[in-house]
Amino acid sequence: MNSLKFISNEIKSTQHAFLRLSKTKRLVLGSLFASLAALFQSAGGLFPGIGYFISPLATAPILFCSMLSIPLGCISYMLTTVLLLTLQPSELIIFPFTTGLLGIGTGAAFFIFNNRISIMVSGATLLTVGISILLYGFKFPVLGPTVTHNFSFLTLGFIFLFSNFYNWTWVEISLAIFKRVKAIISS
Repeated sequence: MNSLKFISNEIKSTQHAFLRLSKTKRLVLGSLFASLAALFQSAGGLFPGIGYFISPLATAPILFCSMLSIPLGCISYMLTTVLLLTLQPSELIIFPFTTGLLGIGTGAAFFIFNNRISIMVSGATLLTVGISILLYGFKFPVLGPTVTHNFSFLTLGFIFLFSNFYNWTWVEISLAIFKRVKAIISS
């Protein structure tokens, strides 16, 4: 089964190569990732309709930055939140608890775990916690008006199943992109 396979050393070697860069280059790369994440996240408010399909891409820059370095991923996460405060304040409550948290959690899981299933479950758990905080803690209708903000184990189970599928998609996309980047760098 593909989800039980171990992560190859390509990611670990890319992480080590990234850490050999100067601090200035790492910070510039982190700020570029944060800028991209803020633009993607604010697309939902700036371009209604098509922007809602672009908005989930805000996970990618934070995820890739966190895969390279956890502290730099956290800095990019915080910088994106500050950028959203000025660009699109209406997205400020969504990003820190959903797309940004998923990126940080999954990127950090690449450092901690070596197999895909552990990475997927840890990122999905964080996304479920973030959605639950918005839905049940803040009573924010993050899933739309059809999902009630009264606690339900059934709803929580569906959120966790969706989070697992969604995070599995991001794990596979990020692994495919990392393999291509490694091939380009080694050429």
